[in-house]
Amino acid sequence: MKTFTATDAKNRFGELIDMAQAEPVRVQRQGRDVAIVMSPEEFRRMADAQRGKINPAVERLHGESARRWASVYEALAK
Repeated sequence: MKTFTATDAKNRFGELIDMAQAEPVRVQRQGRDVAIVMSPEEFRRMADAQRGKINPAVERLHGESARRWASVYEALAK
């Protein structure tokens, strides 16, 4: 993965988006990752791959919360 500084990304934006068509590009500020620029096709591919995949821990916590707060949800729904 190629890396740009935030300043280079700003100054060479056209080149950055051209490079992102081939592979994701990392943008760093003060040595820390602040963004990843990628093509719309790559973003869609990643989003489609994640669709329907919920972390089991999140699913369990959601179920517990729904049971715990069921009476509140029912009252609000009226």
